[in-house]
Amino acid sequence: MPRLLQRIGPFVGLAVFGLALLILHDWLRTQPYLGLKAALSALPALSLVQAAILAVAGYGVLTGYDLLGLRFIGRRLTVPTAAATSFIANALGNNFGNTLITGSAVRYWIYTSAGLSTSEIARVVLFCSIGFWLGFLFVGAAVFVLFPVNLPAAIEWAGATTRPLGLVFFALLAAYLVLGAMRKRLMPAWRNTVLPSLALTLGQIMVASLDLCLMASVFYALLPSSADIGFARCLTVFLVALVAGNVSLVPGGLGVFESAVVLLLGQRVAAIDLAGALLMFRLIYFVAPLVVAAALAAIRSRAGSLWHLRGMVAKGSRFLIAVAPQILAATVFVAGAVLLFSGSVPAAAGRLEALNHVLALPLIEASHFTASLAGAVLLLLARALQRRLDAAWHLAVLLLGAGAALSLSKGWDFEEASVLVLACLALLSLRRQFYRKSSLLGEPFSGAWTAAIVIVMAASSWLLFFAYGNAPYSEQSWWTFALHAEASRSLRATVGAMVLIAMFALYRLLGPMQPMPPLPDVSDLERVRPLVARSTATYANLVLRGDKAVLFSAAQDAFLMYGRRGRSWIAMGDPVGADDGARELLWQFHDLCDRFDGWCVFFEVGKKWRAQYAELGLGLTPLGEEARVALTDFDIDTSAHKRLRQARARMQRQGYSFDILSREAVPAMLPSLAQISDAWLAGKATHEKGFSNASFDANYLKQFPMGVVRSGTEIIAFANLWLGAGKEELSVDLMRHLPSAPNGTMDLLFCELMLWGRKEGFKWFNLGMAPLSGLAEYAQMPIWRSLGTLLYRHGEHFYNFAGLRHYKAKFNPVWRPLYLASPGGVALPAILVDVAALMAGSVPGIISKRGTAAQRQSCDDF
Repeated sequence: MPRLLQRIGPFVGLAVFGLALLILHDWLRTQPYLGLKAALSALPALSLVQAAILAVAGYGVLTGYDLLGLRFIGRRLTVPTAAATSFIANALGNNFGNTLITGSAVRYWIYTSAGLSTSEIARVVLFCSIGFWLGFLFVGAAVFVLFPVNLPAAIEWAGATTRPLGLVFFALLAAYLVLGAMRKRLMPAWRNTVLPSLALTLGQIMVASLDLCLMASVFYALLPSSADIGFARCLTVFLVALVAGNVSLVPGGLGVFESAVVLLLGQRVAAIDLAGALLMFRLIYFVAPLVVAAALAAIRSRAGSLWHLRGMVAKGSRFLIAVAPQILAATVFVAGAVLLFSGSVPAAAGRLEALNHVLALPLIEASHFTASLAGAVLLLLARALQRRLDAAWHLAVLLLGAGAALSLSKGWDFEEASVLVLACLALLSLRRQFYRKSSLLGEPFSGAWTAAIVIVMAASSWLLFFAYGNAPYSEQSWWTFALHAEASRSLRATVGAMVLIAMFALYRLLGPMQPMPPLPDVSDLERVRPLVARSTATYANLVLRGDKAVLFSAAQDAFLMYGRRGRSWIAMGDPVGADDGARELLWQFHDLCDRFDGWCVFFEVGKKWRAQYAELGLGLTPLGEEARVALTDFDIDTSAHKRLRQARARMQRQGYSFDILSREAVPAMLPSLAQISDAWLAGKATHEKGFSNASFDANYLKQFPMGVVRSGTEIIAFANLWLGAGKEELSVDLMRHLPSAPNGTMDLLFCELMLWGRKEGFKWFNLGMAPLSGLAEYAQMPIWRSLGTLLYRHGEHFYNFAGLRHYKAKFNPVWRPLYLASPGGVALPAILVDVAALMAGSVPGIISKRGTAAQRQSCDDF
């Protein structure tokens, strides 16, 4: 169902927007475009000032959502940080919510940079969302019951009023409050994590109610004084229209909110006055905050060099850099729409005549046409800017600068040019945020972005016919070139922009389908070998098994290895190689997953690329902890290692010894090692695993030195060695021993390997991950904590999690958390099954006797 909704959502949004345009067109069909301009010009200055003040107050109140949410999870951030987060989330969410850039995504990006965990952010987002709807239920229950309005005949519930709906709202709100008050009895284990206290709930209702009332007040302040409507009725209409816009799947509810207001107020307010109020409301409450957000991000980028901006502005906005590409992508998208809309309507009165004294008509014609083409290209570039493409930044800066000049030369639109210049300056100040060296034409386009572009083009076309009526077809030819032949000029520009968008779409549709990536061949492994040799992380050696596909960066300075299972595309660890190449590989792999409609997953990753995973929309789910022994501090003679010292001494007294086989000596010993491996598998009643697990492969093992334990001259245990670059890390991969080997064999092997590694100058010995270890850090995530605790305590029937961690703890390691980076949500259970099946070889292999018997044995062979 989620996949189906994701695929049909853009088409539903387009259909709803088309219906909204039909309603607006029918409502305004007798109204002249000049009348709308006159209505906008006639808006009293006092009304505009009041609306602006109320809008500022409304955005200020929104900070309460985040402050209460942070208090709910027990975290403290500065008020400026919460205020900046709330402002940016709502500025972007109001314009592009439910489709391109949602408020929840913005909070995730910013709060991730601020150090909050994925689970904490999820709870804040849920708290804010529930708070909004609680306030909506409260305000809606009051006004729908006390001041009911008749629903329009277009709705199936014709003739009914909003009063029954208000009673339903009241019942839902009362039920929630009762549930919150009784949470200690009903959910004793989760009472402090699932539902907020009654005080916090009342705070949510208060903040949301004030938010909705202030938002409605902005619109009410813009209505003409002659309108036969009080604030209570206006608030009722506003709530209905707000819900219609939120559920429409149209970015910002564009057109849908307006059409709902028209259906409910069209009989009480003059059409042209209502249209002017709606347009000005969207400019003040939606577009203006987006421009301010872009300016704030630009100011933040320079705050460090401007001493007078190092106070509250710098502190409150220091995390905005995490969402700067999203802000600028939205700003450039709006700038492109402004150019297109401007090209579809006549120039301001008198400006063409003045311009004609300076510029020749051909230049005015060319400027008008080129400006609309620039607007269309900016719509396409917005997606690439969101994905931090370097080329998109260069081209957007060029087009914004050119667009500003063209706006002046096509009709002296200095207001429009000012907006474009501000957007260009914001881009220039945030140059470092656009670091990806990738093809503009190769970037994937989501259905939501495609639908948004189509919506803007459709709105531009509608504006053309609203402004000129049938003039383009009946009164003037397409090829009429005259100073006041604006209908023909606008028609050419609009059609040119549409043709450009259509050509781009056709290019993308006719492009060759990329084949499924194959497993690496010999040449691929030779290309990857130098990168492995330069890697300080020993897990990079896993690529040499050849059982995972390999993705290289464009500069061939980094690689990423991955496998597929079900719908999950699972990368093993973080990318390996240069940071720039690794950063690009994250996006490249994400694009590959999108192209084949797969889930993008990174298995066993650290915190280094946490911000980049957040940019990709991936959350971090805790998997366990990796044990790393500091070899410079490892001393077998200390009291902390008394048991290890005794086990080692006992093995040595019994005639067992340790030796290192060089890589050149390993091939000759492989037949004997294979016998040990076969005996180990038979004794444990298990089979070889894959992906991140070790398995016996002669071609793979002969590439590494080997640590062995001997009884006399006979090898009874072995482990191949991974040697990190710069002697940063030493680790082992495949570990096997004869079933007859005495207890303590692996203790001897590990002790000797660590002592050998210390002698050779290695800094760390990596003992690998202990699954589900260290979950105390995620105590605020009740579902994962409960599931992890259940598996950790009672999963001994399948895997010896507790014993595994206990064994590794004998070496006094430093524990480092490892995560699963994935889309999360409802997809997480299926992703976890896919990962487990990929390692076990099959889904039955996860829980079968052959897949679990070995794990129930002693942790000597972990």
